[in-house]
Formats: sequence, structure tokens, C-alpha cells
Amino acid sequence: MTTKMNYRNLTAGLIATIALLAAGIGVAHAAESAPAGRERSGWEGITRELVRIDFGKGWVTQAELTYPSGAEGRLPLVVFLHGSGHNDMNQTLPDGKGTTFVPLAQAAGRDGFATLRFNKRGVTGIGPVESTDPAQLMPKNPYDQIQRDAASVVRFAAKSPKVDPSKIFLLGHSEGTNVAANLAAEPKKFGIPKPAGVVEMGVVGLPIEQLLTFQIYGRLLAELHEEFDVNGDGQLTAVEAADGLVGQPQEVAGQFRSILIDDRAGTDKNHDGRIAIDAEAGAVLREVTHIGDYPNLPDLDPYTISYAKDIARFPTVSRALPKFAGPTLLLNGENDIQTPARAAIVADAAVAAAGNKDHKIVIYPGMAHTMNITPKFHPEFGEPDRQVIAEIQSWLESHR
Repeated sequence: MTTKMNYRNLTAGLIATIALLAAGIGVAHAAESAPAGRERSGWEGITRELVRIDFGKGWVTQAELTYPSGAEGRLPLVVFLHGSGHNDMNQTLPDGKGTTFVPLAQAAGRDGFATLRFNKRGVTGIGPVESTDPAQLMPKNPYDQIQRDAASVVRFAAKSPKVDPSKIFLLGHSEGTNVAANLAAEPKKFGIPKPAGVVEMGVVGLPIEQLLTFQIYGRLLAELHEEFDVNGDGQLTAVEAADGLVGQPQEVAGQFRSILIDDRAGTDKNHDGRIAIDAEAGAVLREVTHIGDYPNLPDLDPYTISYAKDIARFPTVSRALPKFAGPTLLLNGENDIQTPARAAIVADAAVAAAGNKDHKIVIYPGMAHTMNITPKFHPEFGEPDRQVIAEIQSWLESHR
């Protein structure tokens, strides 16, 4: 076969369960309350206290405990659990697109909740800024360590005089949904109090191999079916292929052109003038993505491969969360191609089947993995949409 495709560029940014938020340019962070007269920051009326949490194995992380200024007594608290990668406490998004956790923490604070956000192991500051110590950035059994670090945060929170230890809520995004579910399923194992509730955004409800296979390979076929094959017959004529390239990002159009037009004869194995999306284009894509070699894929470094193997040892949200009898809220974007909405639906059904009466799922049309409205196959980062924030606010208030 003569087809050539730039696999790295075609899949850039799509290995998201592992590395969606691993890098990027941060936004400014103020550790103290904004001085009078400064432009409104969203933190008005909320006290922000920098704290340090010992994760063990030589790492003490920075975190921020927030609570309504002047609040008395112990407060309900939300612990934020990041998506995959070396994320800072805000889950700062790449390319200056804002943060995932700041607007949620501010909303919770306005409703009378304390919140706790923390830098992941190996992260020294907002940006994220990373340590140069490989032992902290790339620990052995990385997902297991992430769970243990999250448990350290919950234990720290439970000891705070500002926090009601019986009212600690876990809010996870992407990888954090798996961490929250694993902790909630076995709180005694992790030495934490039983959570008061779990909120999940971008739900890891299916095995990591299925999710990564879709992200790297399956979503390419899905795009061909949804955006190229208008008549839905599973095959592409030369006209359909050309029309499908219209309006695509330049790089993506060039890469699909390589197998649909430039080397059309090589892709059309039976030479019938049509490209069968699954049988013919799919075979080419399997070869160029090397998906059959999972997890030893050419675009994954050894640490990422070890992460994929490690997280696979632990229950998904669909297996872990049914063991938690407390309130659950599952949120997913319909356009999410990192953790597809189907994964959230499967997880919620498993929670219901376990007999949990206090569960809710919301699938948002037009939203992708960072819970913002954006195109499906070529999503842009963004802060959670206002309706997502409002849903979480309402749910927390009803369970305080």
C-alpha cells in the first residue's frame, strides 16, 4: 500500500483520557484576595487560603482551600479531582482558554460551600509548571498513585476546622471521575470518610482500551460516517469524498484527502469506484494508527503506556460507582469524543441497577469533553458552560 498519513498530526490532542490536559499555557493566578478597586474576579466574598498537603514519597503539594468570608462553623466542602495529565489546581486549559475548576469553585463558594483544589504530584505552580524530578512526574503505578494522592487531599480536608467531614463531596472530571468513583466505592480502603456525594463530568464509564481505541481509531470512522456519508450507505463516492472535505480544518482535510482522493485506488481494494468506510478506509486507518498494537502505539511514550496499563487494573466508573450508595450526578457532553456520552449512560444505568435512588444524568447537546459548546470532531477547549455550572450548583444545594 502506498498511502501515507501523518498519524501524529491526525490524532493530535485526541488521546485525551491519558493526556488531554497534560500541557498548555496557563492563566494568571492570585493566591490572595483581590485588592479593593481591582476588576471583579469572581472571588468576591470568598476567602482563599493557600495550604500544603503532604502526599508522601517526598512530595508536598500546594492547594487552595476556599470558603465564604465570615462563615462560622464547619462547612460542606467540594474536592476537585482533575482530568489526566500534570494538571494544576485550576485545571488550567491550553492556549489561554481559561480553567475548568475556578468557575465551579467560585459558584460553590457563593452558595456557602468550602472548596479544595490542589496541584497534582509533580506540579509546582499554575500553568501548569512542572517539577524537573522524574520520580514525581512519572511515579511507578501512576494511576494508583493518583488515587492515593487524592485520598490524601480528602483526609486533609476532613481534619480542617472549616470542614464538616460528613459533608465532603467529590467532583471529578475525566480521569477524576474514575478516581472519585474508586474512592467512593471503598472509602475505608483509602482511609477517608464516606463522601456525601459524587459529581462526574466526562465520565470514564468504559474500559480505557475501548476509550483510547475510539479516540485514536474509531472516531476517524465516525467522522467519515457522520460528515462525509450523507446518504448513510456506508460507502463514499469520489464526489462524496470531495464534498466531505469542504469546511474541514486545513490539516484534517489534507490528511483525509490522502486516503480518500490522492490514493483512492489504493484504498478502494475491490476497485468498484466506492470506498467502503469500515472495510476499506477502516483497514487503512488501522494500519496507519497501529491500533492493533495497543497499548504499544507509536505516539505513546513509555510513561503513558504504563499509565494505560495501570488504570486498566482498576474498576471503571460503571463498575465502582454502583458500590457507592450516596447521591450521584453524572454530566457528559453529547459531542464528547474522549469519554463518549454512551459511557456515562452505561455508568448511570449501573448505578440505578444497584438500587441507588438518588442518581441523575444529564447529557448536554453540543458540548464536548471540557463541558463547553464546540464542534464534535475538532473540539476547542473552553470553561464549563453556564448551564453546567448551574446544574452543579442546584444539585449541591439540594444535598447540602
